[in-house]
Amino acid sequence: MMDSTELVTVAYLIAGVLFILALRGLSSQETARRGNLYGIIGMLIAIGATLALPRGPLGAFHPALIGSIVIACAIGATMALRVGMTQMPEMVALLHSFVGVAAVLVGFSIQLGQAEALAERIEVYIDVNIGAITATGSVLAFLKLRGSVSGKPLLLPARHFFNLAMVTAIVVLGVLYTQHQADWQLEAATAIAGVLGVHLVAAIGGADMPVVVSMLNSYSGWTAAAAGFMLGNDLLIITGALVGSSGAILSYIMCRAMNRSIWNVIFGGFGAAPPPSSKAKTAQPAGDVQEIDAATLAARLRESRSVIIVPGYGMAVARAQHAVRELTEALRAAGVTVRFAIHPVAGRLPGHMNVLLAEANVPYDIVLEMDEINHDFPTTDVAIVIGANDIVNPAAEDDPTSPIAGMPVLQVWKAKLVVVNKRSRAAGYAGIDNPLFYKPVTRMLFGDAKDAIEKVVAALKA
Repeated sequence: MMDSTELVTVAYLIAGVLFILALRGLSSQETARRGNLYGIIGMLIAIGATLALPRGPLGAFHPALIGSIVIACAIGATMALRVGMTQMPEMVALLHSFVGVAAVLVGFSIQLGQAEALAERIEVYIDVNIGAITATGSVLAFLKLRGSVSGKPLLLPARHFFNLAMVTAIVVLGVLYTQHQADWQLEAATAIAGVLGVHLVAAIGGADMPVVVSMLNSYSGWTAAAAGFMLGNDLLIITGALVGSSGAILSYIMCRAMNRSIWNVIFGGFGAAPPPSSKAKTAQPAGDVQEIDAATLAARLRESRSVIIVPGYGMAVARAQHAVRELTEALRAAGVTVRFAIHPVAGRLPGHMNVLLAEANVPYDIVLEMDEINHDFPTTDVAIVIGANDIVNPAAEDDPTSPIAGMPVLQVWKAKLVVVNKRSRAAGYAGIDNPLFYKPVTRMLFGDAKDAIEKVVAALKA
């Protein structure tokens, strides 16, 4: 018969398999719910197995430990119930910071217990520093996504030298720590790593924030893996490696879709100077726009055969996904072909638009990625842009001095009619004007996305 330690090992193995199945399930909209379920079951097994491990005199079921778990569960459930879909990116960034803080606290607790082996000291040092970078970087990303801090990149004149100096100091302190194991060395390195985390994220512009969230997800995974080595916990190592590698791969894929180097994003535009005329282009919008009302748009839609809808962050802010689904149903009932074009960095989180549309029960088979649908705009009768800006900005192709120059965008201006729904002509998250608004084929449908789309649906059904 297996003893408790062997049973825990088997439970960890089962949990690890469930986490792998969860990641596999989350790779597709059709299987995402099942993937989430696998992850939940795996985490419950992992927590139960960890509590079943042999403990010290206090035991695993000490009232203080159980009480803290109950309180944490209540806080987590409350946050999950209250968070809106528009707040999901900042919520994810904040949760990443918790992983970093946990790693730092665990590392210092082991340091206070005087880690003796050289390997153990190296594990503590690496975990604490990665955790500090993850924690402070995630907090700043949370503040940027929330709007408490400007999304503009902070590009200090000697920022790369500053980063290099901090990394060098961390390495030197690490060598000293492994030799002498003094508290001040670990504390100083943690402080420097915290500043490095802030500076790395501060140097990243708003247009790259979805990649930043993905990279922070990767950092949190490697932090968990390092904590697994530090604690001798195989499940933490497996789970951390899964999250870290998948986050890094996703970040790389997103950077390729944006025609950017992943190193440029991580290090805040390493080797690149800001475009000379970008500051001038962030001034007041220039040009005249042509407006359209809901009734006129409804009439044009009735005459159309093909419609492509491009959702953006404005749809999330207005919670208009259900109104968009009603519009889709009304058009399809009238024989119009309706599809959705999803840009890799639409919204503030990878897959943000896909989640919103899935929540509104939009059929998965009509939700297409940019590479699958971009070539269809020239044969499209109407392209409807709902709350998107930078991802449909032709300046990315036409203006080499634009901050988003070279970034692949959805070429909506090639459609016969482009209708852009926005509350105003304000710049997008990248902070630049959009020439799309002034093109002859473009009409502006001003107003809240939910209200505007509901009016169009009512006019269609009238």
